[in-house]
Amino acid sequence: MLKIGEFSRIGQVSVKALRYYDEMGLLKPHQIDPITGYRYYSFDLLPRLNRILALKELGLSLEQINQLLNNDITAEQLRGMLRLKQVEIQQRMVEEKEKLARVETRLKMIEQENEMHNYDIVIKKVEPILAATVRDVIPNYPEQGHLWEALESFLAHNQIKPQGSCFTIYYSDEPDIDTEVCEPVASSIPEDPIIKERQLPGVEMMATVVHNGPFVSISEAYAAILKWIEANGYQINGPAREVYLKPATNGSQTDSQTVTEIQFPIERT
Repeated sequence: MLKIGEFSRIGQVSVKALRYYDEMGLLKPHQIDPITGYRYYSFDLLPRLNRILALKELGLSLEQINQLLNNDITAEQLRGMLRLKQVEIQQRMVEEKEKLARVETRLKMIEQENEMHNYDIVIKKVEPILAATVRDVIPNYPEQGHLWEALESFLAHNQIKPQGSCFTIYYSDEPDIDTEVCEPVASSIPEDPIIKERQLPGVEMMATVVHNGPFVSISEAYAAILKWIEANGYQINGPAREVYLKPATNGSQTDSQTVTEIQFPIERT
């Protein structure tokens, strides 16, 4: 008989792990001294311990291993477990490969420009949004004040409280900028000839960057995110959004306290 310390050294597993396996019913000691509570293991428990460790190395959880060893699991059920684990590992490999590619691209950009960037781009998942919106064509980006006035006046008149940060969607660029200003709402709104209710679809991959500062310098953030999208092997597959996390005071273009998140839906090239 082997004491738990000796068995742990031979099996190359910690005493703490052996005690936990015992509590789970995964690997019971051969004998427990009723007076001292010491656990004793026999050599013939080593094959079961090795199987536990081997299955752990395959990525199976202790709960799955317990089910596998203590129940009559068929070969097909084991094959199913391993196939699921195979898919999980393959997905992680894809994600890690993408992370590596982004790191390499960032390194290349730093080496080429010999400086750190002020903007960090993050890919997010954006959930669907129910919004009250106004859409029109404007001659330039600052001239959307009348759209916001119409939208805010409608919400105030109907005592509707926005449910999050307001944002603008840009469907086209200059000279004719197809623009939609949006306020998230909790439920359906009254019918109106100008204000529309829209269920904006969710976006699985949204490249985002935060601009801290006035709108007059926001082009720098746009340049950074567009460069990042191209450099990392993505392409834009939908209209851009400007989310006003901290709106400018009175719509000022020079308010330095403004915080805006720029969003572009993307997909792999």
